[in-house]
Amino acid sequence: MTQNEMMLYEKQAEVAQAIAHPLRLAILDFLRERERCVCDIAAAAGSERSNISRHLSVMVNAGVLVSRKEGLKVYYRLKCPCILDFFSCISKVLRQQIRDHKKILRRL
Repeated sequence: MTQNEMMLYEKQAEVAQAIAHPLRLAILDFLRERERCVCDIAAAAGSERSNISRHLSVMVNAGVLVSRKEGLKVYYRLKCPCILDFFSCISKVLRQQIRDHKKILRRL
């Protein structure tokens, strides 16, 4: 493995770690259609703004989200909407796991 390949894998792992939390996945899904302010994200997630802000910061630092300030409000949006393709892939993995578990249970 080359040094460049290893650096690429490390960067990919950073992005994966940045979204590897249930609340962060929910935030990404909430931002699917358009940018939203922290207050809207917090209300939708049922969490405190300070908690949401910490999660948003992690994803901004990883390059998953971008933000802009308008007056007192900060708005966030997906930097690369293709990150949502990840949801589709995970769903396929989960469906396959269910099929595999059903096969095992039928044998019992």
